Amino acid sequence: MTQRTRRSLALLTSGVLALPLLAGCGAAEEEGGTAAAGPDIAVTTRDRVADGGVLRWAVDSLPETLNTFQADADATTTRIAGAVLPQLFVLDAKGRPVANPDYLEKAEVVEREPKQVVLYKLNQKAVWSDGREIGAPDFVAQWRALNGKDSAYWTARNAGYDRIEKIERGKNDLEVKVTFSKPYGDWRSLFGPLYPKQVMGTPEAFNEGARGALKVTAGPFGLGAIDKKSGTAALTRNPRWWGRAAKLDTLVLTAVPRAARPAALAEGKVDLAEIDRAGADRIALAHRDAGQVNGAHGPAADLTPAQATLSWAIAHGSDETKAKEEQESREKNAQAVKKYADEQSALRSFAVRKSLEPAYTQLAMNGASGPLSDERVRRAVARALDRKELAEIVLKPLGLPAQPVGSHLALAGQQAYADNSDALGGLDPQAAQALLSDAGWRKNGKLTDPAGAKAGSESDGSGTKDDSKTPSGPGTGNDGLYIVGQDDGRGGAPRRAAAHEGHGAHAAAGLPEGPAREFDGEIVDADRFAPGARREQPSPVLAPGSLAAQQEEALLTQARTLDDAKRAAADADGQGENGADDKEPARATPAPAPAKQAARTSGAVLAKDGKPLTLRFVLPAGPGSEALRSVGDRISRMLQTIGVATEMKKVADESFFKDHVASGQYDLALYSWPATAYPATDARPIFAKPEPAADGSLVVEQNYTRVGTDHIDQLFDQAAGELDEEQSRELMRKADARIWAAAGSIPIYQRPELVAVKPGLANAGAFGLGAPRYQDIGWMKPPTEKDAKKK
Repeated sequence: MTQRTRRSLALLTSGVLALPLLAGCGAAEEEGGTAAAGPDIAVTTRDRVADGGVLRWAVDSLPETLNTFQADADATTTRIAGAVLPQLFVLDAKGRPVANPDYLEKAEVVEREPKQVVLYKLNQKAVWSDGREIGAPDFVAQWRALNGKDSAYWTARNAGYDRIEKIERGKNDLEVKVTFSKPYGDWRSLFGPLYPKQVMGTPEAFNEGARGALKVTAGPFGLGAIDKKSGTAALTRNPRWWGRAAKLDTLVLTAVPRAARPAALAEGKVDLAEIDRAGADRIALAHRDAGQVNGAHGPAADLTPAQATLSWAIAHGSDETKAKEEQESREKNAQAVKKYADEQSALRSFAVRKSLEPAYTQLAMNGASGPLSDERVRRAVARALDRKELAEIVLKPLGLPAQPVGSHLALAGQQAYADNSDALGGLDPQAAQALLSDAGWRKNGKLTDPAGAKAGSESDGSGTKDDSKTPSGPGTGNDGLYIVGQDDGRGGAPRRAAAHEGHGAHAAAGLPEGPAREFDGEIVDADRFAPGARREQPSPVLAPGSLAAQQEEALLTQARTLDDAKRAAADADGQGENGADDKEPARATPAPAPAKQAARTSGAVLAKDGKPLTLRFVLPAGPGSEALRSVGDRISRMLQTIGVATEMKKVADESFFKDHVASGQYDLALYSWPATAYPATDARPIFAKPEPAADGSLVVEQNYTRVGTDHIDQLFDQAAGELDEEQSRELMRKADARIWAAAGSIPIYQRPELVAVKPGLANAGAFGLGAPRYQDIGWMKPPTEKDAKKK
């Protein structure tokens, strides 16, 4: 698993996988088009930014390690490294890599035959914080640590480094010559960040030396104190920095959970914080209401006048115990309302800067088992989706461009980007239905499995049911078509005892309260029992009773018939004694045959081999995932139109990836992948064809859809070894078209990036596809008289 892989897992719980945006290959400007949204960072020239000051920047957590090449590195590790270590290539506003002049005068391929040779010419002023020049010994130490030959190094990646044959000094100490044993087109991804040889030189130093401290750095900032207790990491201006000096004295990274960030901003604990939609809405409301709270939102928003009156009455009532409890509750509520109002007043001064993240959200389909193992079914699901509508659900309310993503391997603006979705085809429900029909799925199909059985992936085998599971789609009672329940009545009549089993049982089954509680069969006209519908009479159409109930009724009928026959015979005998012996004895009426049960059918849901086409749709249930759940609900309704039912399963964030996505316990799932400047290296494990291991298990790398082909793998390998940059990108576009055609995952939208910013902060905010330039971030100078006259 690569270092990018490890960092990617950290974002799965919030629906995104975070890989670093590292260097790629250069190309003509027209390739990839324009970025869907540019950075929103209040670009300001350095002469208008004040020298000095402190910026408190919210992060999700303090890092477990400062070594980005270790398995537990995270987004904060990457942020710190970006500010304190050499970055030989950085990303521009379109996510395209460019040489960083603070470290490089030039870097280029100088030989292709017989072997690839790259020559790095370093900035002659570039030095480590201990005064030593950055040079070949640092490159050599990093190569040896990361090439995979020494297992004593606990490294999480070796991609690219394993292709290096040797590293040597060039004509002078400022030149580093790297010779490759195999061609490597993504050579710019190497040595970024570059660590000093003190960190990479030995396994002990690599494994432990850079986990909690970096004694030697070489960026515009150096690493100061990391305080676990306060949750802060301080980056201080580097006095040995040879480039343009950092504007800030100190950059303090502060760990704040996303849900707590609006309060942290209001209280002055942080000045810059990425926020979710709820946080952005709070700031928008603060601006709209001029910082005043009228009760329409906040802690008291759900309190009705009747509830308020009742609360007052209890608090002033004769029952002293209840009155005291209510008074305490009212006091707590009043404090919460005041705190919220104070926060809203403070939030009014903040701005929300918006762009699109270098990541996209996709619908993943598990192709390892169940109906989705058939490519025709996956393609049908994809062609039932209106991707434009799904993108608009998330992005349009934010005022961001809502164009669906057309590539698995790049985003608009990046050089490898091209919309290859035509390889699969766009929205076409008729084509989707034809694909399903060709795969053998039919409406009104006969169901032979027990009620509740489905054709999707099997359950996780735990034997427990997730309480958050809420079925939706045809056949579940949430679509206005029909509800299949369990009939324990006799001859189609409901068991009266069932009517008294309690309200929860009906709610769990998806049945409404009221007259419908009397029926345990199939409600055909379910709209009549929808909330708000008239319920003066029950549905006139009920499904037949269960087989057991009908057999029981038949046996009772037979018993009653035999009893009647016995009584008739006894009466005849009595009459014979009275002179009626000449009459023929009464004969018992033959018992009717047991009633034949009507076959269960799938109705509007497609079925095959006795099972309905029901797919288990897994989504994270935590805060911050509301957009994913909204998109998931809309996808469910889209699939309904082609006869595919979905069983929505909302799970805890911490188990979403580990217990469901990675383990393959899902049919459909929504999560995000990052864009990368060199997909031939970073994206290959995401789309690699799963291979069987010696123990019989399946090695999927990062391909959690389990869908891949040999041809796709070959295209990735060819692109990684192609030194012609234009040809390499063309190979990636071909691979992307194949990935679309395989229909294992469907890109939907580029994720929104929302950043709350304190007034006066320059060159920071929503960076979009670009990388921060840490030395230029700072606070704007107060306006001068000259500035005032210009206004």
